[in-house]
Amino acid sequence: MLYISLRQYEYVCAIGRFGSLSAAAQQLNVSQPALSTALTRVESHIGYPLFTRKRGASMALTPQGRSFIEDAETLLAGAARLEKADQIHATKAQLRLGCFVDLAPFFLASAVRKLRTALPDLALTYKVDGFEGLISGLIDGQIDLALTYGLSMDAAFQQTTLFTSLPNAIMAPHHPLAGASSVSLDELATHPLILSNEGLSAQHVLGLFRQIGLRPSVAHRAASLEIQRSLAAHQEGIAISYANPPSTYSYDGMPLVSLPVSDRIAAEPVVLARHGTGPADPNTAVAERILTELLG
Repeated sequence: MLYISLRQYEYVCAIGRFGSLSAAAQQLNVSQPALSTALTRVESHIGYPLFTRKRGASMALTPQGRSFIEDAETLLAGAARLEKADQIHATKAQLRLGCFVDLAPFFLASAVRKLRTALPDLALTYKVDGFEGLISGLIDGQIDLALTYGLSMDAAFQQTTLFTSLPNAIMAPHHPLAGASSVSLDELATHPLILSNEGLSAQHVLGLFRQIGLRPSVAHRAASLEIQRSLAAHQEGIAISYANPPSTYSYDGMPLVSLPVSDRIAAEPVVLARHGTGPADPNTAVAERILTELLG
């Protein structure tokens, strides 16, 4: 039995397409109350909101709402083809994966390969970005699932912790701290640091020092991990990064030493994140399980 009529699907899709009840009502030549009633009944039946409603702003789709409308539009297109006696062609499902830039060289290729092997009928795309780009992509629906650190995500995001990572202090072999097995934040604070120029990443590292009352000097803000490593190899300071390539040489062939930071407050979870508190669509749920098994 169908509990949602094709007409109600059509109304909800129109609201999503035009961004407001008034615009959708004008396009469909129906009343706003009729659209509002249809939307309320659909949301009541499925058990979660399709739109966020803010006074004075357009009605923005939630991630679940975007997925619902994509499926609803496929359903409506199929119904239209049936009425015309055309052959129905299945629409290939999509998964849009995001990955934090420093994690991508370590995990993205294996994740893509595993997903494509396990889900051959899925159209998989990916985007590598910094924290702000990934968060914006998740909120805007350009990314379904992101592999990243758990920084700056609030209760609007669902997060599955894969593992916990400690930062590494990267320095030249003849640095005074290079002979130790690990290094503390207190020891690092007396030396110039080389941090990422990714805003949230640098803020997080400096915040670790502030938690224990330290204010280290920053010698460089580098555009990439390999630039951090090269600067450290040339004695420009100590690079701090959660990513730790296995190579003991920088790109320009200079030797390096990488030591774990021993302070437990520095531990940071690597997570799979998606936006929204409702249920994940089936493909995203399967991808979450596959990546959790692969990386957890």
